[in-house]
Amino acid sequence: MDAVLGIDIAKAKFDVALLLPEGKLRRKSCPNTPAGFAELAQWLARQGVALVHASLEATGTYGDALAHYLYDAGHVVSVLNPAVTHAFAVSQLTRAKTDQIDAELIARYTATQQPLPWRPAPREVRELQALVRRLDALQGMRTQETNRLEAGPLVASVHASIETVIATLAAEIKAVQQQIRAHLNQHPGLRDQRDLLTSIPGIGEATAAVLIAELFDKPYCSARQAAAFAGVVPRVCESGTLKARGRLVKIGPSRLRKALYFPALAALRFNPTLRALQTRMRAAGKPKMVIIGAAMRKLIHLAFGVLKSGRAYDSTYAHS
Repeated sequence: MDAVLGIDIAKAKFDVALLLPEGKLRRKSCPNTPAGFAELAQWLARQGVALVHASLEATGTYGDALAHYLYDAGHVVSVLNPAVTHAFAVSQLTRAKTDQIDAELIARYTATQQPLPWRPAPREVRELQALVRRLDALQGMRTQETNRLEAGPLVASVHASIETVIATLAAEIKAVQQQIRAHLNQHPGLRDQRDLLTSIPGIGEATAAVLIAELFDKPYCSARQAAAFAGVVPRVCESGTLKARGRLVKIGPSRLRKALYFPALAALRFNPTLRALQTRMRAAGKPKMVIIGAAMRKLIHLAFGVLKSGRAYDSTYAHS
């Protein structure tokens, strides 16, 4: 067994557990800053370790800088779904939860399960991802302020303040949307992906940008893998004679499912492939939300197909 490094990430610091080949365990805590990264590198050198298989959970943006630092230093890096490590902790009958225990748990999971290596997306994709996430945050803030405005009577000064904030957010949203469009046009590879995705009825420029940044920045062997990452595959629950209604697993970034919901509704109306899917499912007695979930999944399959083939959407080909 090679040396493995389990990392528990927090905003201000990270805890590591170094599991050496002979089974010994070493622990350390460092600031989650560039200086802390250098401190970790020096500590690994003092332990006589040149390269490690380092694993950390996907926890928003807190671990991005450290993951890139370790990757650039030549280490093998894995970014884990927190649901996977949680399930591993349950299987190990772990009763306590601290940052150090979590780091050790990640190290032992890495040593026994050998998770796949992670590779950072190209810089232009990371920049697009940052823009897409900023746009999502701005739209969320505008929704909050709009809800406050519509909640009921307000003092005049408060009403004016909220309207000012909404106007400011609207201007920022428009500016970021323009930046996203310019960024896609600036990079031929991203522009080609956008053009292929928007050839699918139901997928517009905004949805295409989210799919490029959040879904298709990773290599998938199949459309099923992409749909599973997005969390739009059904969860089957059966035990003996009991059969529960299937639901989406909803594992993966929620912003992907949010970005696909309204495009799926549009595609069910205007996309020949999805209209046929809807007709079959209605005839089988499937409820509305199950049909929408299937439409979201089908859009991902179509998106995977056009990107992999490099061919624009063709309804005749999609039906075949």
